[in-house]
Amino acid sequence: MLLIQILQHTPTWVFGLFAGLLALGGRQMFATQAGLPRLAVMPLAMAGLSAYGVVSAFGSAPADVAAWALAAAAALALVLRSPLPQGVRFDKGEMRFTLPGTPVPLLLTMGIFFTKYAVGVLLAMHPEMARQAGFALAMSALYGAFAGLFLGRSLRLWKLALRAAPVSQMAASPAK
Repeated sequence: MLLIQILQHTPTWVFGLFAGLLALGGRQMFATQAGLPRLAVMPLAMAGLSAYGVVSAFGSAPADVAAWALAAAAALALVLRSPLPQGVRFDKGEMRFTLPGTPVPLLLTMGIFFTKYAVGVLLAMHPEMARQAGFALAMSALYGAFAGLFLGRSLRLWKLALRAAPVSQMAASPAK
C-alpha cells in the first residue's frame, strides 16, 4: 500500500528519466564502438547527477561534500588499478574503441537513480533525516562511490588511448 502511494506521488518526469537511463545503460550491455568524446559524456553526467544528489538532499555542508569527494577518489583509484575488461581495443587510426558488452554501466546508473529516488522518498517522509550526520555522510559517500566508479572506468579508457596515440593526434581527431 505504501509503495503504491509513493509511486502515485512520484512526478511523471521521473519515470521518463528512469526509462531513458535504463535504455542508455541497457545499450552498453552489447558490444559497441565509441569515440573518446562519447566515453566522457556519460561518466561526467553521472558524476554530476551524484553530486547533485548530495547537494539537493543535504545542502553543501563541508562534511557531506568531503565524504562524496573521498569516496569518489577511493573508488576511482580502485578502478584505475584494475585491468581493462577482455576485448577492449583502441584503434589509434580511427581514434575509436571497440568495447565488449557489460551490465556494469546499467548497474551503476540504476544505483545512482535508485539511491536518489530512495533518499528523496525518505526525506519526503522524514525530513529530519537530512540533518542526521550519519545518514547524510553515508549517502554522500555512496553517491561519491558511484561517481568514482563511473569516472574511473572512463579514465582507464582514456589512459589506453593516450598510450596508443600521441596527444597531437588525439587533438586533431574528429569527434565521432
